[in-house]
Amino acid sequence: MSLRPAAPDEAPALAALHAQAFEHPWPEREIAELMTSPGVFALVVEDQGFILCRAVVGEAEILTLAVTPARRRGGVGRALVEAAAGVAAESGAESLFLEVADDNLAALALYAAAGFKPVGRRKAYYASGSDAVVMRRALNS
Repeated sequence: MSLRPAAPDEAPALAALHAQAFEHPWPEREIAELMTSPGVFALVVEDQGFILCRAVVGEAEILTLAVTPARRRGGVGRALVEAAAGVAAESGAESLFLEVADDNLAALALYAAAGFKPVGRRKAYYASGSDAVVMRRALNS
């Protein structure tokens, strides 16, 4: 598995991966805009998945993690999360946060195995009506 940083001009490819991974994918324009924002970084595993994060003022956030259905449960998601945690820690972040749908059991298990702990809940956060579980992982500790 070859994991590398992604550049803003790769937004079309990342949007295509996102469309494979989610019922309601983010548009290419939104991904491109995020990738040019301060503190935002993306890591990609070619044709398998990517993670988009933001690290600002001692905190980092996973904005999205997309793994194609064919590559799920094969370690791609875990590798992306661990690599992103490393980049965030190197940037000085003390914590890494994320939001995940409370009915996304596979993602909840991935994040728990990666050391994330639930720290909050956002009621009816997603278009489906499901709640978002806010999770946190300590970095640099």
